[in-house]
Amino acid sequence: MLRTHTCGELRLSHVGQQVTLCGWVQRVRDKGGLIWIDLRDRYGITQLLIEETSAAPELVQAARGLGREFVVQAAGEVIERVSKNNKIPTGDIEIRLRELTVLNSAKVPPFLIEDETDGGDDLRMKYRYLDLRRNVVRQNLELRHRMAKATRDYMDSMGFLEVETPVLIKSTPEGARDFVVPSRLNPGEFYALPQSPQTFKQILMVAGFDRYFQIVKCFRDEDLRADRQPEFTQIDCEMSFVTQEDILNTFEGLVKYLFKTIKGIEFGNFRRMSYADAMRLYGSDKPDLRFGMQFTELNDVAKGKGFQVFDGAELVVGICAEGCAEFTRKQLDELTEFVKRPQIGAKGLVYVQYKTDGTFKSSVDKFFTQDDLMQWAVKMNAKPGDLMLVLSGEINATRKQLNELRLEMGNRLGLRNKDVYEPLWVLDFPLVEWGEEEQRWFAMHHPFTSPKPEDITLLDSNPGEVRANAYDMVINGVEVGGGSIRIFDRELQAKMFRLLGFTDEQARAQFGFLMEAFEYGAPPHGGIAFGFDRLCSLFGGAESIRDFIAFPKNNSGRDMMIDSPSPIADEQLRELNIKVV
Repeated sequence: MLRTHTCGELRLSHVGQQVTLCGWVQRVRDKGGLIWIDLRDRYGITQLLIEETSAAPELVQAARGLGREFVVQAAGEVIERVSKNNKIPTGDIEIRLRELTVLNSAKVPPFLIEDETDGGDDLRMKYRYLDLRRNVVRQNLELRHRMAKATRDYMDSMGFLEVETPVLIKSTPEGARDFVVPSRLNPGEFYALPQSPQTFKQILMVAGFDRYFQIVKCFRDEDLRADRQPEFTQIDCEMSFVTQEDILNTFEGLVKYLFKTIKGIEFGNFRRMSYADAMRLYGSDKPDLRFGMQFTELNDVAKGKGFQVFDGAELVVGICAEGCAEFTRKQLDELTEFVKRPQIGAKGLVYVQYKTDGTFKSSVDKFFTQDDLMQWAVKMNAKPGDLMLVLSGEINATRKQLNELRLEMGNRLGLRNKDVYEPLWVLDFPLVEWGEEEQRWFAMHHPFTSPKPEDITLLDSNPGEVRANAYDMVINGVEVGGGSIRIFDRELQAKMFRLLGFTDEQARAQFGFLMEAFEYGAPPHGGIAFGFDRLCSLFGGAESIRDFIAFPKNNSGRDMMIDSPSPIADEQLRELNIKVV
């Protein structure tokens, strides 16, 4: 080894020892008679000292020739620091240098390799190898490593086998767009990259591998945002001979184990909520439960007073923001503009300030008396000093709009603390949803999700009322995992395909292998998949998953470092039987 120790391990107990370190020059401070060099590697920073009066001239000259990010080997004696630095673990010692070797020089980096850098996102992604040297990014990847290890430890302890499934698979029409890969050996035919190993893990259940998991790369060609990447990682799991309750208990156990192992946090039983209640009370199937502001429906007390905006609406619904009655007109106007943004789509916002003297001031005083507004307050459990915010319109759209307003109020009031965690199971999703544009039913989760047994009879008469044997795990308003009990009966699976608009021929072409497998003794089975990148960012207290991925893509799906995607040579296209334009 070129080094005896790392830059993060030396302590007072090493004083007097001769050591050799290797790393990158963080900074050089030349004070005339004394030169200090901060040397960094993945493990930390150690301060090097050169005393000009006693050091060899060539050593001093070498030190003064150093630049940021030079790679060096440094040898010397560990001594106790006179001026200690309690901000770093090695802050009690320094190395009195006797030898310094430049292993490689470096250009001046395009941004500071510091926790607080001056590099923007695109610049840091172009020079990702430099960005990865920063402590904050390295620590994120160390967290990811620990999360993966803890996951494997737990799954192994529960008797699961990690099985790799294919990356080159068959394209399927449901879900997001596939990434497709042309086949040279089969001209005109294509593989797809997996959006999930769904059918393969079900096949493994048929094969008798009753407890499967995989930390697996998946691919979706969809529009990107902070918590999406074209390639992402799942903790993918499946079990046989289980009920929904078995799945919930097993994987609630996994997440509890991760929190305890990684963050030292222990939880009791996770809360549970039906999809219907989540939409009614929060307007979202992934509600953030770190704060209150549940929805209150006001149709019975707000309609029939001559205010056409309410009278003509399907739903009048509001939230109560405690202690916010003294919001200024500017703040209220900001909230109104917020809900009118195109991505939210509300026509306007009604507010009622419940003053501390017991009176009400509202944006609809012309239509509602003080007694009317008191009825609102009673329904919303508002008290003097609170602010009531009300929206109206079509049921689903209005709930979604109020959900956005609720989250915005949570942000403004500092109620969404990233160090507080509120996990939740959301259950009993609809099995299918109607697509107005396509005029057909779509699977809410995927075509292999089993309906609740008691709802199967509704498949023919009222599919929209059928509940799925499905579940999502939500933490702090983020869906971190989702799954279902699967259909394992061939006839029921064929019926589901027909409901989703597949002809028998299309179903056979796409999923014939699975249907045939079901004829050879398929056990009852179910599973779940967790978004591993999302879990890591949640544990790391970050909004974006990018810094928990070693080499992420930007919002356009580009790898800025290697400049990908990129054109390929005409000869490659001809080999793939793809016409060169």
